[in-house]
Amino acid sequence: MDGVGAARRHGTKKKQMITVEVKKEIIQKHEGGMRVADLARCYNKSTSTICTILKKKEKIRWLDAAKGVTRVSKQRPPVLEDVEKLLLVWLNEKQLAGDIVTENIICEKAKALYTDLVARRPAVPAGNEEGFKASRGWFYNFKRRSGIHSVVRQGEAASLDAQAAEAFAAEFQALIVSECYLPQQVFNCNETGLFWRKMPKRTYITAEENALLGHKPMKDHLTLLFCANASGDFKVKPLLVYHSENPRAFKKCKVQKSQLNVMWRSNSKAWVTRILFIEWINEVFGPAVKKYLLEKKLPLKVLLIMDNGPAHPPGLEDNLLEEFEFIKVKFLPPNTTPLLQPMDQQVISNFKKLYAKALFQQCFEVTDGTNLTLREFWKNHFHIVHCLKIINKAWDGVTKKTLNSAWRKLWSDCVLDYDLEGFAQEQEPPIVNEIVSLGTTLGLDMNEDDIQELMEERGQELTTDELMDLNLVQQQEFMKEISSEEEEEKKMEESLTSNEIREMLKMWERVQNVVEKHHPNKAVAMRAMNLFNDNAMSHFREILKRKQKQLSLDRFLAKLTQKS
Repeated sequence: MDGVGAARRHGTKKKQMITVEVKKEIIQKHEGGMRVADLARCYNKSTSTICTILKKKEKIRWLDAAKGVTRVSKQRPPVLEDVEKLLLVWLNEKQLAGDIVTENIICEKAKALYTDLVARRPAVPAGNEEGFKASRGWFYNFKRRSGIHSVVRQGEAASLDAQAAEAFAAEFQALIVSECYLPQQVFNCNETGLFWRKMPKRTYITAEENALLGHKPMKDHLTLLFCANASGDFKVKPLLVYHSENPRAFKKCKVQKSQLNVMWRSNSKAWVTRILFIEWINEVFGPAVKKYLLEKKLPLKVLLIMDNGPAHPPGLEDNLLEEFEFIKVKFLPPNTTPLLQPMDQQVISNFKKLYAKALFQQCFEVTDGTNLTLREFWKNHFHIVHCLKIINKAWDGVTKKTLNSAWRKLWSDCVLDYDLEGFAQEQEPPIVNEIVSLGTTLGLDMNEDDIQELMEERGQELTTDELMDLNLVQQQEFMKEISSEEEEEKKMEESLTSNEIREMLKMWERVQNVVEKHHPNKAVAMRAMNLFNDNAMSHFREILKRKQKQLSLDRFLAKLTQKS
């Protein structure tokens, strides 16, 4: 007891970290029906800490096993857990690259990973390790455990369907004429993955005699959703999905997400999901195009063309807010997007070239004006906030001409006379030449083919070693993020005094009394106040209780110390 009293007297308090196992236990109990407040009391933690753990449950589960695998049979080979873990990392990369992923493709990759991993392990006695078949039963259970339903496209061939593209183009033209759509009213959106810290594979820093970043492309990536109209005079704020909700660079640079030139969202895979897409439609696209059309004094009607990707499910119009019912959605047929989709007709590729150019320009400006080497700048001074500025600059650099000309295959009548063949030839080389020139100035060994490789997303099949490295990086990032957010929650709680909380609770009570007395609809007012009380004010009551309990314990320990 004297040791505890001494610790109290010296103001020291041992930090108690919550283990991953305990976090998983908390998640399991909450999913079993246990309330947040009860979990907080059971584990002697704040409700905010419990909420932070629950918010990160996908990431916590991914630390030790494949996402969603919470109950594993004893007969299940450990190597199969590693296969599924790496398979999810591989699926993430495929989704970012926009590659079509079917059941057969996933099963073939799973078998290849299994064979590779088994070959790396010590020999197993005969009869103890059966071959892995990647059967339909396994695939069904893997899909159920991991929640990848929205990623897999059922029965879709990888070959392009020119006949379907031609039929859709004719149908689209008829719709434009019958509904009298103007180019200002017709929009297209599409996602793309961006490896925002990636350099060409052959890039060398000649002055340092070593390959940049271990001669491996950086795997730090994000997903962007771009959207613009057929006239090319209006770009909608992009949706950006990253693996972290609050990167450390945001705090360092005092970033306010609401002030960004993108709609910032996050999930563990940095994917655009159905929920995020619907949020973007209702919170960004709808209000923006409505304001644009009203300012242009154009009829309030919009046609949005997009592919049939996992994040764009049929019935999307049913999820639009009532005020945006003027928005109509039309989906491109499967396997026609490279042939028809405007964003795939040099728009996204042009953005990526402009991004690469701005990135190399920043590398040159920083290293030329300081003593930093390119390696030092790249490793220690280039972060996501810099990336956001470059994204904004590159998207601004995509011209009206580029956006309008992208519709030449689907709606040639809306395209202004830009001498399209000459336009296509004259637009790309100068940007590529400028990037190569900047790279040469920086002392990098690169050519036009390297820049083309940098733009390409498809065909970059990751090896098992690369998948293992990427999985490890993700785990480390998740642990850092979870620990960082828990620390922030703890600091916020400690910064509030008991008197401040009491004053806040008194103010809330006064607000309730005034609302209850004067609001015309008592039932509505009571529901709103109860909701706020349960979801917000109860958090501060719990903090006050813990502070009072701690104060009582401190006083008790102080009396014991005095007696001793």
